[in-house]
Amino acid sequence: MAAIRPRSTVSAWQPSVPGIAEVFHARFTEHAYPAHVHDTWALMILDGGRVDFALDGERHGLGVSDVVVLLPPGVSHDGRTVTEAGFRKRVLYLDASVLPERLTGAAVDTPLLADAALRERVHGLHLALAERDPFEAQSRLAFVRERLHRRLAGRAAEGQVPGVSGQVPGARVAVRLRELLDARVPEGITLGEAAAELGYPHPTHLIRSFTAAYGLPPHAYLTGRRVGLARRLLLAGVRPAEAAVAAGFYDQAHLTRHFGRHVGISPARFARSGRL
Repeated sequence: MAAIRPRSTVSAWQPSVPGIAEVFHARFTEHAYPAHVHDTWALMILDGGRVDFALDGERHGLGVSDVVVLLPPGVSHDGRTVTEAGFRKRVLYLDASVLPERLTGAAVDTPLLADAALRERVHGLHLALAERDPFEAQSRLAFVRERLHRRLAGRAAEGQVPGVSGQVPGARVAVRLRELLDARVPEGITLGEAAAELGYPHPTHLIRSFTAAYGLPPHAYLTGRRVGLARRLLLAGVRPAEAAVAAGFYDQAHLTRHFGRHVGISPARFARSGRL
């Protein structure tokens, strides 16, 4: 008789702690994240199982250990289960007030930080956040930030375009297109409009340059940004149907389809998870 897999679960909320955009706890048994980017840093510890992910085109894998995973904003990554048991993780999404963008290169070079002291600090921060104690959480975040800066600052890459896979041809136009997409997440933009605004007669050149630089095409990048916006709206109490339209999706069904691929849970369940 085949073993029954445990049900995937997610709990997410926005804490009243400056610098932390979202707390995300999850157990996944059968889930594969598509290539996507965040506009925040993702700081992850694994509590069970194994996970495999690619960051900026290079694959990494880990199991439960003293390793802390740090994924920088604006850099393409995916993620998937490795065994039938799946994996359990806790993630903190941190904004630029905690870690500046100039540390992106160092994080891309070393996303797996083997640091028992750092993992213990991140674990303690999660405990404080679960207790909804903002003062203790702020204090613990300060120590996490200190440790991360100590690990990354000495390796910060100089002279690179943050989030871009090296200095690939067309990197500058890719950055300009990314800035254009970031400025118009809900309303979007057509390739023709983008090409005209950036001064490129052939939209296909924009797609190739962007994909070479960021590891995913512009439409996939924009979808990921819209999912990220929907996450924030849902955790702020906005109803899924309203969050879908506000984030740039056609309707709730459109949001649900992409949200499930990116987050591993429906928007409605995600919104309720922080109130459980």
